[in-house]
Amino acid sequence: MSSWKDNLRTIDPYVPGEQPQLSDMIKLNTNENPYPPSPKARDVLTNFELDTLRLYPDPDSSLLVNAIAKRYEVGADQVFVGVGSDDVLAIAFMTFFNSKKPILFPDITYSFYDVWATLFNIPFERPALDDDFNLVAADYYKENGGVVIANPNAPTGIVQNESFLRDVIEHNRDVVVIIDEAYVDFCGESALYLTKEYDNVLIVQTFSKSRSMAGMRIGYAMGNPELIKAMNDVRFSYNSYPMTRLSVALGVAAIEDEDYFQATKNQIIETREWTKRELKALGFTFGDSKTNFIFAKHSTVDAEVIFDKLREKHIFVRHFSSERIRNYLRISIGTMAEMEKFIDELKKIV
Repeated sequence: MSSWKDNLRTIDPYVPGEQPQLSDMIKLNTNENPYPPSPKARDVLTNFELDTLRLYPDPDSSLLVNAIAKRYEVGADQVFVGVGSDDVLAIAFMTFFNSKKPILFPDITYSFYDVWATLFNIPFERPALDDDFNLVAADYYKENGGVVIANPNAPTGIVQNESFLRDVIEHNRDVVVIIDEAYVDFCGESALYLTKEYDNVLIVQTFSKSRSMAGMRIGYAMGNPELIKAMNDVRFSYNSYPMTRLSVALGVAAIEDEDYFQATKNQIIETREWTKRELKALGFTFGDSKTNFIFAKHSTVDAEVIFDKLREKHIFVRHFSSERIRNYLRISIGTMAEMEKFIDELKKIV
């Protein structure tokens, strides 16, 4: 007799970073922003009309869409919003990757990509990064069902330049190329300008990193109106009210506060560069990270040993178990005070 368990969908899920609840911890394991959200968002929260929560939100999230469109000087019909960039990317996978050809993304990158591909029955291949953790453009010349590039990449922090992106796009004009820019604000210019030249390019960004709103879950995509309409058609068939009234209101306030955004972003970059110098002096090696984290290994001490000893001191960094990167630690950038304490503890270990 058949069991109901025979019909379960089984999958190896994405494993998020640990979320400890300790009052004295230094949390450098999930790439969160160490600074609070914009004071303008705080003002919105203080004055938010609670009674409005009894009503459904605007299904189009128009206020937020318009604010994002204004910030990036694109049309409102070129912006899609969702519950964090994970939601946006999942909708994009469902919308654009429906051929029987494999989609392509690197062997070392955001580990949710292969989970979504498996969940949605999308075939995929993962070309290997080179020894310096760079993507190899020629690996993306072959026939495929779509391309996904995190730029800067995670967890490596490495940025691929404009000529690389153009090369890959030019070799993939008949499929959608997604450029996942979760960390782009820490490295310089977005590839958004490429959407004006290529109608098959989708840029995905998030409020979770540079805008200090990981807890609100706000993500967005930008591309030509046909791409955005297709994503909205799928989204309305899946969840017609994804963005809450509160998330829209706070998101608008955050994206309109350009001065605060620039100030906190620049502080993180300065702290990152200071941390790089300190890590090098302690015998760590790493690529030139352009994110709010550093992906590093020590010349003599095993990463797991460092991870465990830091954890004993309630300092949390990220350690990955996959073979090729098992000796690396991903270290998020905290406040200067947090990074000074982190470096002090490292000195006792290495």
